[in-house]
Amino acid sequence: MNRILMKKHNFSAGPCILPPEVLKEASEAVLNFDELDLSLIEISHRSKNVVAVMDEAVALVKELLNVPEGYSILFLQGGASLQFVMTAFNLMKSENGKAAYLNTGTWSSKAIKEAKRLGEVIEVASSKDKNFNYIPKGFEIPNDVDYFHSTSNNTIFGTQIKEFPKHEAINVCDMSSDIFSREINVADFDMIYAGAQKNMGPAGATLVIVKDEILGKSGRDIPAYLDYQIHASKDSMFNTPPVFAFYVSMLTLRWLKGLGGVSEIEKINQAKADLLYNEIDRNSKFYGTAAKEDRSNMNACFLAHEGVDTETFDQMWKAAGINGLNGHRSVGGYRASMYNALPLESVQALVDVMQEFEKK
Repeated sequence: MNRILMKKHNFSAGPCILPPEVLKEASEAVLNFDELDLSLIEISHRSKNVVAVMDEAVALVKELLNVPEGYSILFLQGGASLQFVMTAFNLMKSENGKAAYLNTGTWSSKAIKEAKRLGEVIEVASSKDKNFNYIPKGFEIPNDVDYFHSTSNNTIFGTQIKEFPKHEAINVCDMSSDIFSREINVADFDMIYAGAQKNMGPAGATLVIVKDEILGKSGRDIPAYLDYQIHASKDSMFNTPPVFAFYVSMLTLRWLKGLGGVSEIEKINQAKADLLYNEIDRNSKFYGTAAKEDRSNMNACFLAHEGVDTETFDQMWKAAGINGLNGHRSVGGYRASMYNALPLESVQALVDVMQEFEKK
């Protein structure tokens, strides 16, 4: 991968690394967009140039994920946190509303908290008993719920759903931290949402892919800004959108298409994950925190064994130009986030430091 502008190996969990080519083109657009002698961020969002950006972004989402007919592609704001609320408003019935949630970490816990404001929430399974270091399996989803919600990847605890449960309920998934990183069958889901700041763009943009037929059936008087149908009818321009965030997301999707699409990046991501996890398992100084069968290809969490001189290790990886390796306070230790734009050579740089540290 081209390392234009890349000065450090950026393992930040988010906002995270973006392709250097995207950063370069985006920076140029801030000064002069489409040779208009105007900045992207100072022209009307209704202009044909910006509308063309939105149209291309939508088209790229459909192409890269093979989105079937009957789905709306929305670019919204507020990150996944706003979607926790919007999901319940749009899908949970106003009378005797009930939803099922799989609790696999901090973000699903927050989604559950928001949904409880509007109706009954059934927590079908949770991995809280082991500090969310695994994905629960073999649970049952009630047939009488309005929808089932899961979180595909858990950035803080380093777990990822490898096989999604089969059920009859409306299927909703928060894919904020692994969208576009692996192939999925969109038709298996009724709604997918994702904050952009992992694999798709900068913070400020949120993608929603929603099946049209599930909307407008909650019986609720939904506030206009929280109504998916209104955003769909306005082509994601119900209010003035953050055009720069949407533009960078479009550029990133264009970059991904140029690489060969989701199938190609999935192979690259698997190679990165294999390289690092093999070293974690081999190295006598470290051990992984997540159950091996549920390890995330996006976020590898690992700890140093008791008595290991972590102060020296920290000095070494920082000296090697590595950034963002500190683990979340809920887990501690280290977290290497390997999103789409992180090159394999950055993972190799980390592995080299781990091996050098072990020798010392």
